Amino acid sequence: QNARQFALSNFKERKTRILVATDIAARGIDIDQLSHVFNYDLPEVAETYVHRIGRTGRAGLGGTAISFCSHEEKPYFKSIEKLIGKSIPEIKGHNYPITQFFEEVKEEKFVRTPRPPRRRSTAPRRPRTP
Repeated sequence: QNARQFALSNFKERKTRILVATDIAARGIDIDQLSHVFNYDLPEVAETYVHRIGRTGRAGLGGTAISFCSHEEKPYFKSIEKLIGKSIPEIKGHNYPITQFFEEVKEEKFVRTPRPPRRRSTAPRRPRTP
């Protein structure tokens, strides 16, 4: 909690220019003049998306929300459009389609490297209290 507050304070004071947060960490964040929100993945619940992008455009100011959307997330994308009653502009045919990445990953063979065995502590155990 302290790390969250410290990061948020630095961001609000413009000491930190970028704040990366999970949905859980982002709850309750209220930042004035937030110009951009990037969604690395789309939430399964459309209302969560609206909550995320609601951080931009406060007090009549404009804001930009950019979302990455994989083919598998397309149903989430459609439900967001339905909820907000607007069509969200899509950029298709960009230079970095995610399908290219997945094809490269399929070609690679992943070999799991074994972990070294855990070392047991030589310190005496503390007695359990009921």
